[in-house]
Amino acid sequence: RVKQSLGEVWKLFPPQSRSSKSEGPAMESQPELRHLLPPSSLRRLAREWLAEDCPHFDYGGFVAGEGQASAALLLKSAGVLAGCPFVEAVFEELGCEVEWLQAEGAALQPVCRVATVRSKARQLLLGERVALNCVARASGIASACRRVAEVAERAGWHGHLAGTRKTTPGFRLVEKYAMLVGGVSSHRQDLSSLIMLKDNHVATIGDVSKAVRYGRKVGGVFTKIEVEARSLHEARDGALAGADIVMLDNFSAQEALGAAQALKVEFPRLLIEASGGITEDNLAEYFSRDVDILSLGCLTQNYTAVDFSLKIVRGSAVENGAGEQSPSLESPPTRRDFAF
Repeated sequence: RVKQSLGEVWKLFPPQSRSSKSEGPAMESQPELRHLLPPSSLRRLAREWLAEDCPHFDYGGFVAGEGQASAALLLKSAGVLAGCPFVEAVFEELGCEVEWLQAEGAALQPVCRVATVRSKARQLLLGERVALNCVARASGIASACRRVAEVAERAGWHGHLAGTRKTTPGFRLVEKYAMLVGGVSSHRQDLSSLIMLKDNHVATIGDVSKAVRYGRKVGGVFTKIEVEARSLHEARDGALAGADIVMLDNFSAQEALGAAQALKVEFPRLLIEASGGITEDNLAEYFSRDVDILSLGCLTQNYTAVDFSLKIVRGSAVENGAGEQSPSLESPPTRRDFAF
């Protein structure tokens, strides 16, 4: 059973202001959440996102030119700042320097200058939309997670709040990371992280005991097994079959609390998760000492993105090396008519 409060978990990862450049070899007292992210994964994602946004010519960048410029990253709606490592990865791929003025995990009010980005003008603008997409969505998820975590904290509930696998294809790492910044568990990362036997798995094989046995055979002792149940009877069958976790799926709050209490009497070491239809509005109705985990798909499906913008600081752009303020072609363009 989980006894550590969410507030105590947050204290393990205090918000810290960071620059994209190394701050030296000094040892830090606490690990940072960003250290979960493999640099190779950050580089790969940044390259894929940038290639998607500009697969061929960068016409706007051609106009902006090579002059050195500085841009302000502005937060324009209230929220929890998240996604900083992904913003850095995008801009660093383009040779830009990011200086953070606010700490990841901080709850901010608009209008707030969050960071300064410096590089050649065309490089800043090439990374602008990709970086804004990352920080806006990650901060929206972190904000939603922080709100539900605070609801649990105020109620004194000591279980786990978690997201789900209902994430955006190609964007899961950002969304799972944002959950952690917001103060909730990211749940399983993928199909390989946990043997979760849902109703369709059991239906295809016809027997929950056989399904758990097969899963245990290949997963071994190091992989937990969770069984989805639509009734107390199915939940009990899963527990008897040897599941480590039973999910009470789409139970009303009253049904979930009654089933959890009955299961804990017979299986005191069983972990019980409730999921399906749980939102910020009805979350508190599911709090019980017998419910260990509450998972909410709305954290990645129904959140509101935080509004950010990137603005070039007036007067920061330096003229191109050749002394020209705008790019030129070797020969002037000739007006032509095309039939498209």
